[in-house]
Formats: sequence, structure tokens, C-alpha cells
Amino acid sequence: MYYNNSTVVFLDGKWVKASETTSSLYGQTLHYGIGVFEGIRSYKTEDGNKIFKAKEHYERLHYSAQKMEIDLPYTVEELTELSYALLEKNQLGDAYLRPLVYLGENMSLQTENESHVLLSAWEWGRYLGDKQLDVMISDFQRPNPKSCFVEAKVTGHYTNSILATNQAKRAGYDEALLLDMNGYVAEGSGANFFFEKDNVLYTAPKGNILQGITRQTIFELAEELGFQVVEKLFTPTEVYDADGAFFTGTAAEVAGIRSLDCKFFKMPWEHTLGYELSSAYQNRVQK
Repeated sequence: MYYNNSTVVFLDGKWVKASETTSSLYGQTLHYGIGVFEGIRSYKTEDGNKIFKAKEHYERLHYSAQKMEIDLPYTVEELTELSYALLEKNQLGDAYLRPLVYLGENMSLQTENESHVLLSAWEWGRYLGDKQLDVMISDFQRPNPKSCFVEAKVTGHYTNSILATNQAKRAGYDEALLLDMNGYVAEGSGANFFFEKDNVLYTAPKGNILQGITRQTIFELAEELGFQVVEKLFTPTEVYDADGAFFTGTAAEVAGIRSLDCKFFKMPWEHTLGYELSSAYQNRVQK
């Protein structure tokens, strides 16, 4: 799914075939989950390939690396140039890019100095599909922000996401919605969350969420369209009474939600602000 015999990746300053790469069995990232990454999309437009908000993504990668005390020896500009070269070498247009910074051999619990930089890309449809989603409140909470840097995109954080997704899938739902330690709605397993009530959009504030780049794009589009967005703490009970809701994320883009805990939202998806923002988002990424 992710590569074939001709797929090329960038690894530690060289272009190599994905099928010929190797990694140590004693790497600190493999054993302890300390590494940082990004998820980025490119779109094939009339003017050629466009990587959407590459600068913002690579700035966040640097931020995550800095928080985890990981060396990232490439600038934002260099990483952006390498990403366009990656698409060209693999003849990709509409694609998902995965930059990953992982660490060398070290069994101690102190950040390893040796880091490796991998850039890969593949064709990947919308992560949550195109249908409206049935979502459940997960038994798993978002990590306590005093336990880690929740605003950094760290590989190990996603064990929490996998547990929540597994639970939701086993229960017959499409996705999970996680609360914070105080019982307020935080985000999905891999996407930010918005709900709509009386023509106002609500989303969780920073503190317990990964501040998504797609989330920020929704803020920008809402301002352009004259939609009000409020960042606030809210409970599942408030969401049950909503008119509509959606997830946002690079992999998912804008994904409409049909129900939460089998309680259906009041408005058809096509009549919501989220639907309008979904259309506006698709137009924006193609420019």
C-alpha cells in the first residue's frame, strides 16, 4: 500500500529505494516511542503540485523536535524543497507525505543524540472516508498535559489514539471522541473536533489537544465566510444537542459526523456550516 519496488524515499541525505532501507532493532524510537513526525498532503493543481501549508507543517515538526530535544538538521526551506523533489521522483500529485525523525540505538531513558530523517509519500484517500461518521465517546482520555507535550506531534502519543480507535471499531462505530482528564471534549483519535449550534461553531481550546493545521485553516475559512467560531470547554451533553459536527485533520480533511453515542445531530450534513467549510477547504487546497 505504501511503497513498491520503484518507490524512492529520502533518508539521511540520500535518495534510496524504500524496499532497500534498513533500521536498527535497537533504535530508541522503536523501543520507547520517542520520535516526531508530520502528516502533509499535496494536491495536483492546474499549476502543478502544491503541498498544502508545507511551511506550517515543517515549523511544527521543528517545534516537536525541539520539545523532545531531538536534533533536526534540515531547515523548513530545505525540507520543503526535498518534499517537492520526493513527489517528482515518485511521479505523485495527489499524495500524503510522512516526514519522520527517529532516533538511533540507545536503551537508556535519555534522548539519543543520533537522529535520522525520513521523507516518504504515497497515494492515500481521505483517512475517515467520505461517508458521515458514527462516533462514540471513548473510555480512553487524552493524556494529561502535565505528563507530556500534548501539542507536539510525537510518535509515542499515538498509542492513545490506537487504543481509542480499536475500542470504537470493536463497538461498531467509525471513530472515537476523547475527553480530557476533567471530562471535557478534547478531540478525535487523530483529528480535531468541531460542533455547530444555532449557527455558531465550537471547538476545544488549546491545552489538551494537538493544534491542527487543518483546524487553523477552518478558523481562517470561517472568518472569510462570516462564521463565528468559539473556543471553549464543553461536555458531551452539549454536543448531543448540537445541530451538526465534524472532524478536521490533514489525513481526514473535513469529515462530517452523523451521530455521537447513537444520538443523531439535528441537521442534515448538507445544510450545516461544516458542509460549507468542507467545500471551501477543498477549493483552498487546490489554489
